[in-house]
Amino acid sequence: MQNSLFGDAEATPSAPATISSRSVAPAMPDPALIALAETLPAHLRLGTSSWNYPGWAGLVWDREYPATHLSRYGLAAYAQHPLFRTVSVDRSFYRPLNVAQYAEYAAQVGNDFRFVVKAPSLITDALVRDESGKGMRHNPHFLNAEQAVQMFVEPALEGLRHRLGALVFQISPLPAAWLTRMPEMIDRLHRLLRAIPALQPKAPDGVVAVEVRDPQWLTPHFVQALRDTGATYCMGLHAKMPHITEQLPILRALWPGPLVCRWNLNPLHGAYGYEEARDLYSPFDKMVDPDVETRNELVRVIAGTAGAGQNVFVTLSNKAEGSAPLSVIALARALCNHQGPDHS
Repeated sequence: MQNSLFGDAEATPSAPATISSRSVAPAMPDPALIALAETLPAHLRLGTSSWNYPGWAGLVWDREYPATHLSRYGLAAYAQHPLFRTVSVDRSFYRPLNVAQYAEYAAQVGNDFRFVVKAPSLITDALVRDESGKGMRHNPHFLNAEQAVQMFVEPALEGLRHRLGALVFQISPLPAAWLTRMPEMIDRLHRLLRAIPALQPKAPDGVVAVEVRDPQWLTPHFVQALRDTGATYCMGLHAKMPHITEQLPILRALWPGPLVCRWNLNPLHGAYGYEEARDLYSPFDKMVDPDVETRNELVRVIAGTAGAGQNVFVTLSNKAEGSAPLSVIALARALCNHQGPDHS
């Protein structure tokens, strides 16, 4: 059973906090969630994708704060939520972070907290894109092993140290012509993964995971590249990828090993429905489109992996069901029910 992660909340000031204050207070602890957290496997870490959402007031924060304020000062309060033992650092996808920035994150959370960190798009996107996301030209740094280690792996490992959970290389959709060259792409990925130093001396729970947005990657050649380098597959629950049950053969081929999963987008919105989901679900304070089928399948995968003593890192986006914190609660409750006497 996992230990309670709910630390002592920062004392609430008698007067309302000002915007200039460098603190964010957590929401009042819910005893039911503390009790729920105690039922979950010790090897399981649930969390959300980033933490800068004002609409989580009452769910994560004691009140509404500006998004920029939460981005800078909200992590410590986030980590006091009873069910949050990890978080996906998405900021690193848009711009590489340095050792000091990672160390600042690490200093705001407890010893048992683990980070899931996305590699910079400079490494994982085959195209250089404009502000709208449209590809402009080929990216000469795509899957460059030396740069991946220098600008991502080494700073994250040095800054986060034992609080590092998973380094995720989310490979963006490839240009159509490149999808006919998958053996070449996988060989390039293999070289990158082979260049990554061992994480365990500094991060005992650390794992390298690869998430893709083209199903053409999912081949025996891909599995061999992961197995050969000690990396794993990050199961991406996104409309651009096959259903969760169709991704499971990759995990079975890599078994035994950890589970890294990012539940990104409800399939109702289609492969290019990110903005639609964002606009529909904002301010992300309620469940809008519960995806019970995906949740139940994910519960089985989590239970089997954690039950075998393997680490599990699962992060959920607001775009999955409407509110990431509520999705985490729903997933935790489903796991608790699955572990009951009727499911043993």
